[in-house]
Parts: sequence; structure tokens; C-alpha cells
Amino acid sequence: MIVQFFVPHAVGTQGYELLLQWARIVGAFALVLGIGSLFRTHWDKIRRRRPQYGYSAVTLLSFGLMVWAGIVYGTGEGGLGQRLTEMQNGTAFEWLFDNVQVPLDATMFSLLAFFIASAAYRTFRARNVEATLLLVTAVIVMLGRVPIGEMIYEKMPEVYEWIMQYPAVAGKRGILFGVALGSIATSLRIILGIERSHLGG
Repeated sequence: MIVQFFVPHAVGTQGYELLLQWARIVGAFALVLGIGSLFRTHWDKIRRRRPQYGYSAVTLLSFGLMVWAGIVYGTGEGGLGQRLTEMQNGTAFEWLFDNVQVPLDATMFSLLAFFIASAAYRTFRARNVEATLLLVTAVIVMLGRVPIGEMIYEKMPEVYEWIMQYPAVAGKRGILFGVALGSIATSLRIILGIERSHLGG
């Protein structure tokens, strides 16, 4: 797939399409295995009454409810989902997603903001050159996003854009390269049977 990206030859393109088909098939089986693992793990917690097994019960009930709503009423307009049109706008699946999943996500990210603020306070202490550079960059980025930054320095938004488009993107791509190489190495270890921790060993 990497070769096809840099050398768009017909052979490479055909191989790329074939690998994409394989990925879809493997992904379908992986989804089945993932669902099985989810049920086995949480059901074991419920059966053995392990600490906080109530969360496992909520997980399984929520999963079952969403699957039932998607299969019976559909995930879009029309079909069996049309039965609920008079009650609400859309299907049961959409209603559950918009009124349960979205508020839960918003709550989680709201709580996450406080954890990030706490971590930033501990991290952005100018104890060395790297921490000082991180602190200065964070201050510039924050000032570039609010009107007071432009009042302090008229080109502050341009500085913010430059930081986000060049140094931030370069750092993010470096992290993605590291993640990709780590994923490849872990996949090879699993395929060759070197890594067996996922089997409980």
C-alpha cells in the first residue's frame, strides 16, 4: 500500500484494491470478535459480581438497546423507522444517539477540559528550556484565538495560524509516523506468534 502511494502503477493499484477488499473482510470478522469479547468480558464481571459490575450491566444493556433500535426501526428515514415519525423527528436509533450519546459525549469532554487544565498547570512551569518553549507557544496560541490577543498585537492571529499550520502539523505527523510504525511492529509480532498477551498469556 505504501509503494502504490508513491508509484501509482497498474499492478500496485490492483494489489491496493485487493488489500482493501481483504481489509473489509478482516474488519467484518474483527467486529464479530470484538462484540464477542465485549460480551464475554462484561458478562464475566456481572456473573462474578466483581467491583463496579453495574457499569458492565449498563454497557451490555445500552449495546443491546442500540442494536435493537437499529435493526427494528432502522438508522435512517423510511422503512420501519417511519413508525416513529409522528413521535419525533427521525428514527429511534437517531433519537437515542442525539438525546443520549451526544449529551454523554459532551459531558465527558467537559470533564476532560478540567483534567487538561490541571495537567497544563503542572506541565507549563518554566523549569527548563523545553517547558518554557511549550509555555510561550501555548500562550501565543491561546491569545491568537481570542480578540484580546489581536488587541495586544495585531498580527497575533497570523502567528497563531503559522504555528498551527507548520510546527504543530509537523509534530502531529511525526507522532502519526511513530504510531504507524508501532502498529506495524505489534501486528507483525502478533502474526508471527511472538506477542501473545491478547490471548491471555
